[in-house]
Amino acid sequence: MKKFLVLLFAVAFVLTLSACGNTTYELALVTDIGTIDDGSFNQGAWEGMKAYADDNDLTYKYYQPATATTDDRVATIELAIENGATTVVTPGYMFENVIWQVQTDHPDVKFIFLDGSPSNVVTYDDASTTDVDETVLLEGSTTADFTIADNTLSIFYQEDQSGFLAGYAAVKDGNTELGFVGGIAVPAVIRFGYGYIQGAAYAAEEDNVEVTINYWYSNVFWEDSNVQSKAVSWYTDGTTVIFAAAGGAGGSVMTAAEQEDGLVIGVDVDQAAASTTVITSAKKELANSVYQALESIYDGTFEGGKAITLGVTEDGVGLPQDFSRFTSFDQAAYDAIYALLVAGTVTVSSDTSVTPTSFDNDYVTVNLVE
Repeated sequence: MKKFLVLLFAVAFVLTLSACGNTTYELALVTDIGTIDDGSFNQGAWEGMKAYADDNDLTYKYYQPATATTDDRVATIELAIENGATTVVTPGYMFENVIWQVQTDHPDVKFIFLDGSPSNVVTYDDASTTDVDETVLLEGSTTADFTIADNTLSIFYQEDQSGFLAGYAAVKDGNTELGFVGGIAVPAVIRFGYGYIQGAAYAAEEDNVEVTINYWYSNVFWEDSNVQSKAVSWYTDGTTVIFAAAGGAGGSVMTAAEQEDGLVIGVDVDQAAASTTVITSAKKELANSVYQALESIYDGTFEGGKAITLGVTEDGVGLPQDFSRFTSFDQAAYDAIYALLVAGTVTVSSDTSVTPTSFDNDYVTVNLVE
């Protein structure tokens, strides 16, 4: 009897291990540079996926590539699919080559791609060209291809509008010495910065004040001592608030602000919890857009094969609805300028081909910083 019980226990133990090993996860997030608690893009996407999964009793898991390479990102997505993923969420333009490869290999899997669109172009002078002599393509490709497969939805955001609202709020709250620290000068970061300048200019003209903006791309999306040093020097020289559209490098700006009693505008998600110096954040409604995209998959209304851009009219961008860290800018002032954007009475340029100083006028001077 003892031998039988021991054998029975052993079989049960093996079956338990087997069951654990066969656990599947229906929804998957594959992170960009950073983690799901980065207080930025990954976290916003994760919160949206988690919320939908919890609301609908679905299994979910996040995966972080071993290195920031296309090959490792592809391998990580393949692993997620092997583990049962029927929908994969990817945040950030660095997945463009990745999604271009996997979307056709896995036609039964849905891909929600934030801030990017599939492409086999590695580098290019002109994204519209199909001339191989002027492009660098993924190995095996002969022409540039920007196909969005029917199982992929690309979601973009009007960062220029979100940046505009942040710049407007900063100046209306009495700040006239501003800073902008961008990460790598990709289109989304540029649009944040250009919107910020335009919002500051609009408020400055309304209030008849002169505004100066220090403008710099740090070329990093992670915490960096050079970013902290630069921010410290700006605060020391009189800058009162810095908009940090730089991913994880925003933490370095916050550290500098804490040292020098400065203020920070966060990015992508509400970063108020990251530091008491954060007065507001230029948000993309990442969680909402992921939630809604997942909802469309499960209710049968998913429309893949295209890219959509979310702005103020879709409640896709904006500032957090907490104005307690401002001195005078409030909900009423925010609602008023937001309504003007929705109505089209105020428009914001999203042209990234110009220079930051193109927005200089009688009220705003932009200082380009090396």
